[in-house]
Amino acid sequence: MGPGAPGGPRYDLRVNRVAYLGPRGTFAEEALVSQADLAALEPVPMRAVPQVITAVEAGEVDLGLVPLENSIEGSVTATLDTLAFGTELLIQREVDLPVTLGLGVKPGTAFGDVGVVISHPNPLGQTRQWLAKHLPDAETRVADSTAEAARQVAMSPTGGDAAIANTRALDLYGLEVLEEGIEDHPSETRFVVVGHGIPAPTGHDKTSLVCMQREDRPGTLLAILQEFAARSINLTKVESRPTKRGLGQYCFFIDCRGHIADELVADCLRNLVAKHADVKFLGSFAVAGEVGSAVRTQVAESWRSAEAWVGDLRARVRPDASPS
Repeated sequence: MGPGAPGGPRYDLRVNRVAYLGPRGTFAEEALVSQADLAALEPVPMRAVPQVITAVEAGEVDLGLVPLENSIEGSVTATLDTLAFGTELLIQREVDLPVTLGLGVKPGTAFGDVGVVISHPNPLGQTRQWLAKHLPDAETRVADSTAEAARQVAMSPTGGDAAIANTRALDLYGLEVLEEGIEDHPSETRFVVVGHGIPAPTGHDKTSLVCMQREDRPGTLLAILQEFAARSINLTKVESRPTKRGLGQYCFFIDCRGHIADELVADCLRNLVAKHADVKFLGSFAVAGEVGSAVRTQVAESWRSAEAWVGDLRARVRPDASPS
């Protein structure tokens, strides 16, 4: 089975089913089919992120794909909290998807007829300015997903409802697109594939973890971050979330460059656990996108060149220690 991107992970033939945040037509499904190897699996839509995770844990599916964060609206807290506190599954891959939103209605509905706009909270946030300008009097309602919003509008007995969704969902449910590209700013949504085990390093990887302070005292977070700085490990994300243990108690979600198989990363995590915090490991996996693929190719070429250089030097070592 081929990789989703050059140098990315490969899944063996025993991987047959992948769950995703459904129903059909969601951005999650769009992200799934953007990966050649995932698109070749049997897709299983689920209604909520915890259901996707549970299906993988129970062995009903082999992998699960869920949204993690949006470049405008930030993290998807249901995913963060489930990964941190509700499962031992690990991130296998990240998939970045550009977000384009449209306003869909039942055929024959005019723009002026729209009185209710339905969507997932994130797209509603991503179109806040557009809605204020073009539909200032419309009521907004929340749905579990953009596809669910499109389905609700398609099933509505009235013609005054509209859905904000991707074109895939609007087409799937037979809605007419009144306006395309209504997002206030260009954005991307990052999805992650979850499963069992840790993928092999690729040369351009990311490690995700959760740090929970053992005691609340000044300088604790600084001490944690200094472990990364001391080893020149680049951090790409630091975010605090409640620990669910009490008001005012927080943990820190940290993403850093590198793989747990890298000695520097392993040494950093070893010191974190020994000195500063309880650490929940969320995974080491390939960085997404075309840039990630290009960097992996460059790293592989650099490694081959360095290996050849060292090999040439070692081949010139004399078999004895006597001077010539």
